[in-house]
Amino acid sequence: MTTVEMSKTYLEPAEVHLLEEAARYLRDKLLIRLLFRLGCRISEALGIDAGDIDFKQGTVRIEHLKARIRLSCPDCGIRVSKTARFCPGCGEAVEKALAEEREHRRQRTLPVDEETLKMLRDYIQRGGPVSVNGKQHLFGLSRAHAWKIVRDCAEKVRLGDLVNPETGEIRGISPHRLRDAFAIHAVKLDDSGDGLRLLQEHLGHQSIVTTMRYRKISGEEQKEWYQKLWKQES
Repeated sequence: MTTVEMSKTYLEPAEVHLLEEAARYLRDKLLIRLLFRLGCRISEALGIDAGDIDFKQGTVRIEHLKARIRLSCPDCGIRVSKTARFCPGCGEAVEKALAEEREHRRQRTLPVDEETLKMLRDYIQRGGPVSVNGKQHLFGLSRAHAWKIVRDCAEKVRLGDLVNPETGEIRGISPHRLRDAFAIHAVKLDDSGDGLRLLQEHLGHQSIVTTMRYRKISGEEQKEWYQKLWKQES
């Protein structure tokens, strides 16, 4: 078993494979595999329905649900910003804006590799999905239970904590670290403009700036730049 150094910032594909192998049940192996191979959020993975999988096309439909707070003027209902002192619509002073939570649903369809599709087919044929309100949820797990599965597997193979490269904060192995691992793996293989655009679409980022963060974390671009500085001396 290999212990991750404290200076390590992300998981390598080989380390994710260790996590997958450490899982006792097919359900848990599949959860870890999908989080990495799809690069999806934990909420998205837990929301996958058996009907979302298209075995013929080799794809999985992902739904992302996000709650947003909308602030509005209590007098006329016009939308206002957090710092607004006066309503841009009626001009009245805004002492306390009305807060309304709205849900935004976005869908995207992601390709799946053949090996993962075989695991999905085997899992479904074994009766793995859980029936909830007429739907066949792939996992039927709570968010807390899913986190525990990933953490327990990390402890089992002695994968240590990771370090946030921007803040220095120590972070444990979690479902989101698998999403990070996918994104960094993709950037290291292709950090071209087209590669980053496809990664942005795959991850479901609204802004390319969020996707570019993984280019910085991977450090490949900076390493190449630095090596070129001293290339003539060698």
